[in-house]
Amino acid sequence: MTYWSVLRRQHVFRVLFGSWVGRLAMAMAAVAIPLALRDAGADYVFIGLVSGAFALSSAIGSPVIGRIVDRVGQVRVLVPTGLLAAIGFVTIALAPANHAVVLIGAVLAGALTPPLEPCLRVLWPGLVAEDELEKAYAVDSAAQELVFVFGPLVVSLCLAVFAPVSALWAQALLTLAGVATFATAAPARRWAPEKTEHRHWLGPLRHRGLTILLLAPVGTGVAIGTLNVLVVSYAERFEVFGGAPMLLALNAFAALAGALIYGMIRWTIQPRTRIVSFAAGLLVGYGMLATVPTPLPMAGLMLLTGFFLAPMLAALFGLISDLAPRGTVTEAFAWLVTLFAAGTSLGAAVVGPVLDRGELHLAAAHAGAGALFCLAVLGAGYRLFVPAGQPVAAD
Repeated sequence: MTYWSVLRRQHVFRVLFGSWVGRLAMAMAAVAIPLALRDAGADYVFIGLVSGAFALSSAIGSPVIGRIVDRVGQVRVLVPTGLLAAIGFVTIALAPANHAVVLIGAVLAGALTPPLEPCLRVLWPGLVAEDELEKAYAVDSAAQELVFVFGPLVVSLCLAVFAPVSALWAQALLTLAGVATFATAAPARRWAPEKTEHRHWLGPLRHRGLTILLLAPVGTGVAIGTLNVLVVSYAERFEVFGGAPMLLALNAFAALAGALIYGMIRWTIQPRTRIVSFAAGLLVGYGMLATVPTPLPMAGLMLLTGFFLAPMLAALFGLISDLAPRGTVTEAFAWLVTLFAAGTSLGAAVVGPVLDRGELHLAAAHAGAGALFCLAVLGAGYRLFVPAGQPVAAD
């Protein structure tokens, strides 16, 4: 069974592409907003404040919006959030020198980020056959890696052809295009919330195993956030062909390859065991970063860390879907987005001061610590990662 068998399924390419385009706009934010503000004369203190406001509002808003989707459906949430998020980017673009307006636009765009990512993952079981789900999640994971490859490239194209503020207009257009493509697709329009007699105020977090499982990617996010900043400092100290972007490109390429290989395997090992195994592989790669090797071995570590990341996420998607209580699946995936992003932000924030002191080895060790946290959490909750009613089978 090939990936073509998944992509040729009715509606699959449309919802995948729509989700990817909409997510591309959000992936551009970390680069586009600071560049537009800097071009308008903003200092780095304000740029940091705006970036933090965008990230924090997105982290808070995502689970809330996910819960609303679980209550009222996808289209009724995607359309208004897409419009308002686009207005947020346009607001910044129209008045990049007005601090109050910029902050309002950043909070609006962040808090009302269209939940395309969790909405897509909720649809997969209804879009493909059961034996194709692993491939579908692998395609999803690969698409996510491509988002972070192409996002900065779109910003670079805007800078080369127009002014930095044009990237914000591009984000608004991509947001609207992605939401329009996804929300008008038949699977999104006909998706209906599951009816449940009682809705717990904790939503999906009332499942203890799922809560622990969702905490693990925080550590992975810390490792990735650390790596994103670390490679910039590394490239300044070592002669690296292509600099930091080349190292990150190798990491993304390996993640893409890992996702595709993962989806081609017919797995007999339980998802929870797969996730722990991939997390162990990440720990090996990120742990070895502390040695701060020369460029050639460093390139190898970029490939190693990337290779295990996407398969772990693909297996994670399936297990979250299985563990989430009825009527809470969208919110569960929204929590994954929030906690992963929180870890990434934490890793970047913590490693910055360490690199300012010139402690490259200690900074690299932070990435290993994040990967260790992920593996430790997965190990602690391993026995709880079994869907209700499913017998615990030996691997």
